[in-house]
Amino acid sequence: MPNIARIDGYADELTAIRRDLHAHPEIGFEELRTSSIVAEKLASWGIEVHRGIGGTGVVGLLQGRGDGGRRIGLRADMDALPMEEKTNLPYRSTIPNRFHGCGHDGHTTILLGAARYLAETRNFDGTAVFIFQPAEEGLGGARAMLAEGLFERFPCDEVYALHNSPDLEPGQVSVFPGPGMAGADFFDITVKGRGSHGAMPHQSRDPVVAAMALGQALQTVVSRNADPLQAAVLSITQVHAGSAYNVIPDEVRLAGTVRAFADDVRTLVRERMRAIAGGIAAAFDVGIAVDIRDIFTVLENHEVPAAAVAEVAQEIVGAGNVLTAPKPLMGSEDFADMLRAVPGCYFWLGHSGNVPVHNPGFVLDDAILPTGASLFARLIETRLPAA
Repeated sequence: MPNIARIDGYADELTAIRRDLHAHPEIGFEELRTSSIVAEKLASWGIEVHRGIGGTGVVGLLQGRGDGGRRIGLRADMDALPMEEKTNLPYRSTIPNRFHGCGHDGHTTILLGAARYLAETRNFDGTAVFIFQPAEEGLGGARAMLAEGLFERFPCDEVYALHNSPDLEPGQVSVFPGPGMAGADFFDITVKGRGSHGAMPHQSRDPVVAAMALGQALQTVVSRNADPLQAAVLSITQVHAGSAYNVIPDEVRLAGTVRAFADDVRTLVRERMRAIAGGIAAAFDVGIAVDIRDIFTVLENHEVPAAAVAEVAQEIVGAGNVLTAPKPLMGSEDFADMLRAVPGCYFWLGHSGNVPVHNPGFVLDDAILPTGASLFARLIETRLPAA
């Protein structure tokens, strides 16, 4: 079957909601306007609303027909990115340095569409749990909700989430069990030496030279320490040093990210980074402080929920558009923490456009809104079948 006809009837309203959210983006833990809109919409459809979970998170509860005790969660992230939009769309961001460049405005709208349909039809037996999460973009929104008892207060037997994807063809769904997205650490390294005049380097303990050696040496962690059959990435993405042509600075700061699909690989990389930093510090007679922070858990889909998504997707987008071959992504997603707490699945929905997410020119295709909402709604109806 194609999109649910009733949800297709909401298409214009969903587009209006999404474009309004797009024009008023809010970054992590600042989603006050967004969460208020979500809460008001849910309440207007007769859904029980709980606010302020994990900061600005919202949870809606909807009881279906019958007295079934199973509960299925659907999650959408609400936050935007701290970047400028360069699309020139009529509904472009009205807030400087705020942009829904990852499509979370679409995810929020998709879940609202599913919630409205399910509230109007209630063709399921059990409880649908609508989870609107703040701060997915590296700020720990999922962990904040979990720390405040998300699944203790609102138990779920399974939980599902999706992400838009311009890398897939329009209407394609990618879903598979096992590792789907990498775990990620962020790191900050400070190299402290002694500054001097640039013409008198012998009077310094040059942190710039030490930092350059460290940057090169860190690239051997993946190439010479990690198992080549276990994918890993170590990227230095920031270097900050100095302010003049003729001054050797006292300090250099490096920052970046580590990605891997296995926790033991992540542990190995952290250990080697610290050991190499210690060696470089001794060799160049400087001080090196290494701060490595676990930001994202490895996202692992569970087998039965992944099969359930594939089955529903075949109904909505057709069997030929459902991709089940494993194709993990080095990107990260904090829904992974929810999947550590409750069995579930994360999947991708393709749409038109050739500009990647997190690019200032990214444009979400509104045509996926009814499709995503139909997928979510059918997951509730199939995992909580009415008697």
